[in-house]
Amino acid sequence: MVATLRDEGLITTDSVAAAMHTVPRHDFAPGEPLEKVYQTNTTLVPKIDATGRQTSVVSASHIQAIQLELAEVRPGMNVLEIGSGGYNAALIAEVVGPTGSVTTVDIDADVVDRARAGLRRAGYEQVNVVLADAEHGVAQHAPYDRIMVTVGAWDIPPAWLDQLTPDGRIVVPLRFAGITRLVAFDRAPGMSVLKASNYRLGSFVPIQGHGAASEQLIPVTPDVGLRLDQNSSLTSDVPALRKALNTKPMQSWSGTPFDMPDELELYLLTSGPELPMLHAAHAAIDQGVVNRTVRNGTPALMRGGSFAYRIKRENPQTVSGYETGVIAHGPEAEQVASELLAMIRTWADCYYRRGAARITYHPNTADTSGLTGWHSTKRHGVLAVAWP
Repeated sequence: MVATLRDEGLITTDSVAAAMHTVPRHDFAPGEPLEKVYQTNTTLVPKIDATGRQTSVVSASHIQAIQLELAEVRPGMNVLEIGSGGYNAALIAEVVGPTGSVTTVDIDADVVDRARAGLRRAGYEQVNVVLADAEHGVAQHAPYDRIMVTVGAWDIPPAWLDQLTPDGRIVVPLRFAGITRLVAFDRAPGMSVLKASNYRLGSFVPIQGHGAASEQLIPVTPDVGLRLDQNSSLTSDVPALRKALNTKPMQSWSGTPFDMPDELELYLLTSGPELPMLHAAHAAIDQGVVNRTVRNGTPALMRGGSFAYRIKRENPQTVSGYETGVIAHGPEAEQVASELLAMIRTWADCYYRRGAARITYHPNTADTSGLTGWHSTKRHGVLAVAWP
């Protein structure tokens, strides 16, 4: 497992490699086959609610490696983990060593009991395991040098910032614009504003309790729909879009490589007009109603009863071997395709690299009067994404 994560560039430091070598992952997934436990892309011990939704998992090891590297945890640090599974807390404990301390908190009593049992089996009983709503942090063990959030959060509660040291870092899977990005935020010197030092793609179960949030789901057909942020005011002409789906699609190609699609996705969602995420079930894809790129969601540019979204095809002339294109439906298909292609080409010309976005979080205590560019107003602050 560790060798694979090293080879993939997901583990880059000796401290993280040593921790993942040392902590027995199987102690946190009793009964699971060892081969499954040590796969790098497999989540473990899912807890499912009455609706069939996962509410807790032991994250895949590649996600845990990414988060540990983003956090830059060092020996002697005091770390708070929000969302418990046990294994990640043990990894952190291994890195901070005997002079550091780790607290992990979860709202679910079953998850807390499971984490305690796993930590006991693995020999990490020094970890503080707390049953509580993480919206309020864990004040009794604060302040924290690092806060690592292992559940998808829509916002950053004031308690987390209050319990973070002045030069601390918070690593949080933040939900915005219909997507999640795992963001490492540092405090700006002498300011309340948080600035991202890095961000990566990541998928996490949603947070529960006071911090829970929902998204707008707009069905176009039983198998095709739009997903919007909960505070979005974007409106859609659903009957017209449904009609457009039945029209012959138009394909256009950008001449740019299909590479780093998560970076392009972030740019499309935060650089211009608001774009919903277009989702579809397997049935719609199998029937050819939409392209297979829609299965996991993709930004869609809409104009009345027309819309366009990105696709890809093989092209050995590009550096990635694939080319980005768009597919459009509706009476104004040519126009929306042209607009989306222009956005794609701008990204390829100006921002075709990792970490091109500048992400900041402005708590409600900060002055946001001069904020320009894309931003999303949340309960406790404003998230801003700029493309300098």
